Amino acid sequence: MARRRSSLGFLGIFGRSGDLRQLDEALRAVDLHPALVPEGVKLTIVNLMKDRWPDEPPARAYPPVAQLFGYCLNGPEAFGGVNGSQLAADVERRIEAALDASDGLDAQLILLALHARLINREVVERFGLTSEQS
Repeated sequence: MARRRSSLGFLGIFGRSGDLRQLDEALRAVDLHPALVPEGVKLTIVNLMKDRWPDEPPARAYPPVAQLFGYCLNGPEAFGGVNGSQLAADVERRIEAALDASDGLDAQLILLALHARLINREVVERFGLTSEQS
């Protein structure tokens, strides 16, 4: 079965697809305004999620993705200040695990933030992130 494509909408005639709306809501929930994330990056995120879940990603999949991406973009202090130190510590453990594994959705999201040049400088320094393109 072919997977459903994501849609940005067009002139208000065709609406945004449900996956992009869910991602936008999840980003807002971690205090990252969706307008700060380019549409191409959001499309890439939902496509990475679709690679992980053969059908549609379940609704429960969006908050953890937004948490990791929000931490990468907002940085440790801003993210922790809004979302709490416990959630920030949980995301930091996920980043460390992703760097150790160097594969998987979390690693792909971190790499996406790095390559899109959206990642917070403090996150890059804290975890020693490098990219051949950065």
